[in-house]
Parts: sequence; structure tokens; C-alpha cells
Amino acid sequence: MNFGLSEEQKLIVETTRAFVENELYPHELEVERTGVLRPALIEQLKAKAIEAGLYAANMPADVGGAGLDTVSWLLYEKELGRANYALHWTCVARPSNILLAGTPEQREKYLFPCIRGEKSDCLAMTEPGAGSDLRGMKASAVQDGDDWVLNGTKHFISHADVADFAIVFMASGEEDSVAGSGRGKRKKITAFFVDKGTPGFTVREGYRNVSHRGYTNSVLEFDNCRLPSSQILGEVHKGFEVANSWLGATRLQVGATCLGRAERALRHAIDYAAQREQFGQQIGKFQGVSFKLADMATELKAAELMILEAAWKYDQGTVTDQDMAMAKLKATEMLAFVADEAIQIHGGMGLMDDLPLERIWRDARVERIWEGTSEIQRHIISRALLRAVGG
Repeated sequence: MNFGLSEEQKLIVETTRAFVENELYPHELEVERTGVLRPALIEQLKAKAIEAGLYAANMPADVGGAGLDTVSWLLYEKELGRANYALHWTCVARPSNILLAGTPEQREKYLFPCIRGEKSDCLAMTEPGAGSDLRGMKASAVQDGDDWVLNGTKHFISHADVADFAIVFMASGEEDSVAGSGRGKRKKITAFFVDKGTPGFTVREGYRNVSHRGYTNSVLEFDNCRLPSSQILGEVHKGFEVANSWLGATRLQVGATCLGRAERALRHAIDYAAQREQFGQQIGKFQGVSFKLADMATELKAAELMILEAAWKYDQGTVTDQDMAMAKLKATEMLAFVADEAIQIHGGMGLMDDLPLERIWRDARVERIWEGTSEIQRHIISRALLRAVGG
């Protein structure tokens, strides 16, 4: 593996970092203190992101995206991750890759408008009674002639309030579990496009969240919501297959944004340790501080290498679930450690919102929960280890 960046990758990093520092950082305090991302600000920054060539950069070139390989895309995600999440996700949107699984007609209606910045999407899987256990979802889709009728509730659905449509995963039938597992029936899942404004589909305000202020979550309610079969994404009962085919790298995306925030926190800690004096010398000369910096830098380096290795293997077609689970686990837990230590080095000032550290510390908490909890990642890793020896 070549550990050096190509000239194109260096340009991607430099361009994205400049945009983040010049266009996103100035608005962080407003979003953090109000908890609101103003619609006018969204449109203003979206236009600048499109002009800079950073909008929908995760999408293939043949559909109007930047056509980045996975390593380059995650370098881009790392730089965006330095900023407040609502600012970089909402204003520099990366439409879900699952849109690529649509039919030509669905691409015209949903994919291309998202790439042009005319529409935005959200994914709806999680339910109040079924978090990581997607097979336990209760929300259902029942066929009625050529239509499907959706009923049930989804929650924790990110940015659904500003999205124009949702990609919703519903239980559409049952099948027998693997013989001998003793688990009885398991749900078949089908994915649907549901436009905002569809009768029977309601988006309600979600929960107040300690992490990622301005980046909202919503509750989606379906009450005899009727959809034609043309709104199915992929095949009937094949929702898991379409999700697994197109959403695999989202764990790496989460990890990459964690790298950016950790790097920013570490930089603040290094600068403060070099400038702040106590007992007649810079605090960075005390082992209690200097060893923290060494550990923070080492953990960050290890997480970055794991993310980039998994990205490289993804492009080679050799990545495994274990690779991505390890990378996501390491990066998210590393961020929590680095953010906490950066605040400790700053003392009381680290908890004040004059600095981004308390935000990074708060934001770090959700990373170990969404896109698969740390426990789920450990389950994936341990299962792979044991399976290799017949366990």
C-alpha cells in the first residue's frame, strides 16, 4: 500500500479544509447556541458548496458526482468532520448511495435532484422497539392489489424535517430462521420511497439531543399510507440486500468524520500546552500533560490508519465486515478519548463554548451509538474471529 497522497488527493484535502475553515467555522457558534440551522444559511452555504465542487462529491461521476474513490472520499469526509455536524451534513450534502439502486425513473425523480441540490433524502430504519435489531421491526407494509399500505412508527430519523422524501424500510412478510437456530420466524424487509406530503405520512418533531446541535431527528408516523409498487426501492422483501449492497461504507464515513474532530481537538490541546504556563514553565513540559498529548496522537494515528486501510480494501473489493467494524469502533472510541483529554489539558476553559472542545466532547457521544453501537461492532469482530475456527 502506498501511504502517500496523490496530488489530486492533496488538492481535495486542501480545498475541503479551506471551505470548512472559511465558510463553516464562522457559523458554528450561532448553531451551537441557538440549536437552529437557519434555512437561509443552508441555501447560502449550499450554493457555495456547489460552486466549490464539494456538493454530492460522494456520488459517481456518471451521475454528476465527483467520482471519488473510497480513500479520497474519506479524506474529504475527514475534513468536513472538523465542523459542526449540522453545517457540514446539511449544507454540503452527500446523498445516500442507496439512491443508485433505483430504477431509471426513480433516479430521475430522486437521485439527480439530490445531486443537483434540489432535493434531499433521509433513511428510516430505527423504531422505538427495534434499534439494532432490525429484524424485530413492527412497522409494516401490506400489499393491497397493486399498492402497498404502510403502518407504524420510525424514530431517531436524522434530518427528516428538512428532507423531501424518506427511504423507509418496512416489515413486509416473514420467513423461517436458519434451521436449528431456535429463533422462529424472522421479518422480510422491503424499502420504499415515501414523499413528504403523501397522505398518511407524518413527520413529527423528535428528541432534544446532547450531540450535534442543529442536526435534528424526527419521528415518522405511517397511518394507512398507500403507495404504488413503483415506489419500491429494489425488490420486494429484499430491503436488507439493497441496504447491505449500498450502505456498507457508512461506518467508515462515521469514522472519518471522527478523525477530523479529533485532529482539531488535538491541535487545540498542543497549542494550549505550548502557550499556557504554570509554576514557571509551559504545561506541556509536565509529564502529566505531555504524556496525554503522546497518547492522543498515537490513538489518532492508529484510528486513521485503520480507516484508510479499510477504505483501500473497499476499493480493491477485499474489505470485510470485520475491517469496517474495527475501523468504526477504533475511530469513535478514539474521538471520545481525545476529546476528553483535550478538555482535561485545558482545565475549566475547555468546558466553555468559547472553544469547540466542549462541542466535540458532546458530539463524540453519539458516534458510539449510531451506524451500529460499539457493542454491535465488537459482536461483528468476535463473530468473524470465532467463525474462522468453527466457533
